[in-house]
Amino acid sequence: MAHSATRPAARNIVYTARLVGSPVFDPIGDKVGTVYDVVVLFRFKGNPLAVGLVVEVAGRRRVFLPLTRVTSIDKGQVISTGLVNMRRFAQRPAETLVLAQLLERTVTLRETGEKAIVLDAAMSNVRGREWQLTTLFVQTSKKGRKAAETFTVPVNDVVGLAHPAANQGASSILSQLVGLKPADVADVLRDLPPERMQAVAHELPDERLADVMEELGSEDQAFILSALDIDRAADVLDAMQPDDAADLVAELPTEQAAKLLEEMEPEEARDVRRLLTYDERAAGGLMTSDPIILPPDATIAQALAMARRADTPPALAAIMFVCRPPLETPPGRFLGVIHLQRALREPPSTMIGSILDTDVDAVSPGDGIGTITRLLATYNLTAVPVVDDDLLVGAVSVDDVLDHLLPEDWREADEDATDEALEVHHG
Repeated sequence: MAHSATRPAARNIVYTARLVGSPVFDPIGDKVGTVYDVVVLFRFKGNPLAVGLVVEVAGRRRVFLPLTRVTSIDKGQVISTGLVNMRRFAQRPAETLVLAQLLERTVTLRETGEKAIVLDAAMSNVRGREWQLTTLFVQTSKKGRKAAETFTVPVNDVVGLAHPAANQGASSILSQLVGLKPADVADVLRDLPPERMQAVAHELPDERLADVMEELGSEDQAFILSALDIDRAADVLDAMQPDDAADLVAELPTEQAAKLLEEMEPEEARDVRRLLTYDERAAGGLMTSDPIILPPDATIAQALAMARRADTPPALAAIMFVCRPPLETPPGRFLGVIHLQRALREPPSTMIGSILDTDVDAVSPGDGIGTITRLLATYNLTAVPVVDDDLLVGAVSVDDVLDHLLPEDWREADEDATDEALEVHHG
């Protein structure tokens, strides 16, 4: 059967997937940001209204630009009428995001009852500055010898577009995440509907998902972890930094936490269990049990090789801890630290014991966050050693301290709201 779409009476037709990433300019030609998504409203009758664009501006902040303020969408660029409200975009219950919620959704063709997947959606400028979602570009499934078909169809000729779909794919979102830093991927996931967040997270490789999970709040972490099977969840926890994994396990129901610890690699589970015995705002609860630990007879070349490891956070790569063997946590007697900057000034064959800094004060596992903060600030450190009976048991990095000093919802809050909360916190 041939499929075709009725051409809408419109001056301009724009396919939204192609629009994403397009620059947005103000009337004098200054770039405001780039298109991140399109916001539509479904109605009881007629085509859905396209009411605005989600625009990503400086600092990866996403704001709302009403389509009534758009004068032109043409040649891969958007021209707006003037100032853009810089308040962070917050999706309302009646709103639907095209890229995040409609693409890859399975719909039913009214005429044939056939299932199809939405690959793209076109909005049309029907009059003045009114835009409607009018056309879908869809693909049917392959049946026997019949190849899958792709074609356009009017929005009103499908069923199921306006309703959440459990089997919605994730590849359109995943393609937007390539090359993004874990914190930016986490920012994208937070803006997705819950089921979509889980679907996208499920498709990320274990290491990538672990890095992203470390940038999410505890509620989102637990929500994503609950959608994974027990083996996959344990693998993701294994790949996380021990302190982040311990924080997450502490938020889970006791039975679920026990099962995950049993499924984790024994060495990783042991580190997490040890961290769980400490108060969460003391050095023992804040520390990672996996800093860079070297013997005094290691060379500068060996130390730099350890600092270059991709799985070492920058704050922990800047300072390395020197101990007597054995080197597994807890290792032998703590001797001092090596600063990366100093190591870079030495010949590769130099033994690190000859440039040891023994003046860095250590904290004990029971010391509070105030003591740690003062040491970090006073001596311009990125991490401090945590020592118990002369043995190094871990290190607290500056990013771990910031996570506990900032408001609990700092990742989701506007910058202004975070500033106000910090003023109250430290007032």
